[in-house]
Order: sequence, then structure tokens, then C-alpha cells
Amino acid sequence: MGFVKPEQIWERAVEAGEKKVHLPLRGQLVLGFMGGAYIALGFLLYIRVSAAVPAPWSDFGHLIGACVFPLGLILTLLAGGELLTGNMMAVPVAFLSRRVKLVDIARNWAVITVGNLLGALFIAYAFGHLAGLTEHGIYLAKLVKIAHAKIEEPFLVALLSGIGCNWLVGLAVWLSYGAEDSGGKIWGIWFPTMAFVAIGFQHVVANMFVIPAAIFAGQATWTEYLHNFVPVYIGNSMGGALFVAVMYGLVYRR
Repeated sequence: MGFVKPEQIWERAVEAGEKKVHLPLRGQLVLGFMGGAYIALGFLLYIRVSAAVPAPWSDFGHLIGACVFPLGLILTLLAGGELLTGNMMAVPVAFLSRRVKLVDIARNWAVITVGNLLGALFIAYAFGHLAGLTEHGIYLAKLVKIAHAKIEEPFLVALLSGIGCNWLVGLAVWLSYGAEDSGGKIWGIWFPTMAFVAIGFQHVVANMFVIPAAIFAGQATWTEYLHNFVPVYIGNSMGGALFVAVMYGLVYRR
């Protein structure tokens, strides 16, 4: 078969989570940079594709953007990268199986947060700002609309949105662990990722690109970004750790 059963996926997730925390610091930072850059490229693609759709068809443009955004997670999981939201599921799985310690979770999340942020900021500044891909015409208008929709959400709304997002992203990573070939992995990643973007949930790493890109364009502030970062980070951690790792751990943990 091209996939394995959930109890086998659990074992693969345990191995993946354990491997992540034992990567050398340099490896975690480099792969974290790549993961942040890949997600940012997926969001940049979303903006460039969806912004060209006429205003009366904006909902259709949003759907098209959601369909291409999964490029970032596909590149991260297949080409190689470390993504904070994926680790928010996989590392707790290893913890629940007593293969890593709580301090390992905190250390890994902190390092990957830094790596993802550096990668996303690089894409936002180099391609969005310097190359001007998000700072002119319809692309700037789309960027500002997206960024302000995120930063204007109240704390509780942003937190709940973060939970919904990483419940789906965690499942995308979970399904990729269960696929036996690259085609199966791509399909497993694509559907949940497309769904969270189409719904409008908030992803902490994607926000590391879109809100700073708006800041570089003079359309937002770092204070506004910080107010968004905290609830979305907490929500994403709950979505991956509680609604995927813990829920499946109640059934499949040995």
C-alpha cells in the first residue's frame, strides 16, 4: 500500500520528533532558516497569484492562492527543512512516548523559531522589499489587506485561529509521515494546508513573512506584529500539541 495505518504513523512521528531535538544546533538553525524561507515563498506566491484576480472575483482569487500556498510545506517536508508548526506536533509526540524531555521541546521550539524568523524575514526583505514584489500596485494592496486582517484580530480570536491552523498543519505533517512515496506525501500535505489557508486561519511562520513585509513597506509596525505573534504562537502550539499529538497519544501511545 502507499500509506500506513495510524498506529504506525505514531511510531514514525516519535522517531521524527526524537531526531529533531538531537540535530546539532547549526543543523537546526540552517534547516529552520530554510523552512521559514520556504513558507515565505509559498505566501509570496499566494500574493502574486491572488492579487491579479479582479476585485469582484476576490474570493476566487483567495481560493487560487490557497491552492498554491502549500508549496512551502511541501518543500519543507520533501526537500528538507525544519518548521516550528510541524515540530509543535512531532516533538510532543516523542515527549509523550518518553523519548525526549520537556526541556528538549522548549529548546527545539526556541531554536526553530529563530531559524524560521530569519528565513521568513530574508524573503520579505530581499524579494518583497528590495526586489519590490510586494511593494507596488495590486501586490502591495493585497499584502496590506492580508496583514491588517491578521493584526486587527483580538487576542482570543487570533489564539483560536492559531489553534485551527496548526490542527490542520499538524495533520498535514502526520499524513506525510504515513505516505510511502513522494506523490502520497504531496497529496497528504496539500489538502490540510490548502484548507487552513482557504478558511483564513493564522500561521505563526507565515505571519513572520507577511506582517514584516508590510512593515518594510511602511504599512504596519513591529508593535502590532508582536501583539499578533503572541496569541498565534500560543494557538499554534495548542493546535499541534494538544489536538494532534495528545489526542492520538491517548489512543496509540504505548
